[in-house]
Amino acid sequence: MGCAANASHSPVFLLLGFSRARVAPSLLFLLFLAIYLITIMGNVTLVLLISRDSRLHSPMYYLLRGLSVIDMGLSTVTLPQLLAHLVSNYPAISAAHCLAQFFFFYAFGVTDTLVISVMALDRYVAICDPLHYHSVMNRQLCARLLALCWLVSIVHTMLHVGLLLPLHWARDVEGNVNLPHFFCDHRPLLRASCSDIHSNELAIFLEGGFLMLGPCALIVLSYVRIGANILRLPSAAGRRRAVSTCGSHLTMVGFLYGTIIWVYFQPPSQNSQDQDMVAAVMYTAITPLANPFVYSLRNKDVKSAFRGLLGWRRVDP
Repeated sequence: MGCAANASHSPVFLLLGFSRARVAPSLLFLLFLAIYLITIMGNVTLVLLISRDSRLHSPMYYLLRGLSVIDMGLSTVTLPQLLAHLVSNYPAISAAHCLAQFFFFYAFGVTDTLVISVMALDRYVAICDPLHYHSVMNRQLCARLLALCWLVSIVHTMLHVGLLLPLHWARDVEGNVNLPHFFCDHRPLLRASCSDIHSNELAIFLEGGFLMLGPCALIVLSYVRIGANILRLPSAAGRRRAVSTCGSHLTMVGFLYGTIIWVYFQPPSQNSQDQDMVAAVMYTAITPLANPFVYSLRNKDVKSAFRGLLGWRRVDP
């Protein structure tokens, strides 16, 4: 194995994540094509519903619309390229393209986690201070919070891109860099480097850890207060309604944060490439696919808005 120059002059990266898969590439292609198309259609539909139906013009749905746009971007950064590579005998990506994919994947991915934490704050205000909900969580505050999420995410991603640029890469006999993954993810890139990556690892555990644990702490504290408030509600029906408004959000928190912590915050010796691949599929494909359905299937307002979009008569149970 040779050592290539830094990322801006490095050879071609080969994304070999599914090269050892026991499933036929044609079947994987159909599976991921279906996932991508359903993800885009589901999130586009949710964005249209929230934009056109006045019943969904509340802070919660404003944040949910932003989350849907992010989920579409997150899937688009990785899945179309994966589909192209599944029908190709040469799953190659240039160094510039690899770094660009890394940047946009992390920009969308980190923003996703931050917006989900803001949605926990929204649920806290809605349940614990309902009389002031619309004055506190107004459109202007939601827009500022979304902008802040994007700003923090972009600064975070630029830091890690900057730490990748000086690295040198281990090459095979043909001068290519082999990545046992289906996109340019952080861990596979660091494993493929033959440079000192202590600074990169330190940034992941310190700066990246703070960026993950901070929103996690906000979510936990919000739900501790929400739980205490729900237990004080006098009626069982009121408690059920309050729990139902949080169930969808908690489901997605578990999906997203569980897989991210599994991949990025284990010691390297405990990382399994196959386990990393499964987790990466979860947060790049399954979570964006599930979000619009998890947030809408049990929501009467969304279902009613969808019937209106189709021109069906609204019939509430």
